[in-house]
Amino acid sequence: MYNFTNEIFYRTARSGGKGGQNVNKVETMAEAWLHISNSHAFTQEEKELIHNKLANRINKDGYLIVKCSETRSQLENKHIATTKMQELIAACLIKPKKRKPTKISKAAKEARLQSKKKDAEKKQLRRKDW
Repeated sequence: MYNFTNEIFYRTARSGGKGGQNVNKVETMAEAWLHISNSHAFTQEEKELIHNKLANRINKDGYLIVKCSETRSQLENKHIATTKMQELIAACLIKPKKRKPTKISKAAKEARLQSKKKDAEKKQLRRKDW
């Protein structure tokens, strides 16, 4: 796992949802911001991958933003936002395996042709010759 948590900075705001008077007074929603281009945790290739795959989550200034307002605690929301950011980045850095082209075996081809012949014979027997 990449260690970029020291490069994240947080912004807080008042969040909606349950909490009663707490919602109106305390800034519990947390936003985790990470500047991808300035990060020292990733190689240039990884930065490009992140920019390509998470383009819709990166703003015009180059910050990856993850918001969280799930709980009433600002600290918990910060932890959740950080975890979500780590999962997002980890998921987009996984390189898919290349597909190995395979051939259909002769036995499989033969079985398919036999099945087609059998079906054709069935249909031939159903026909009425006038």
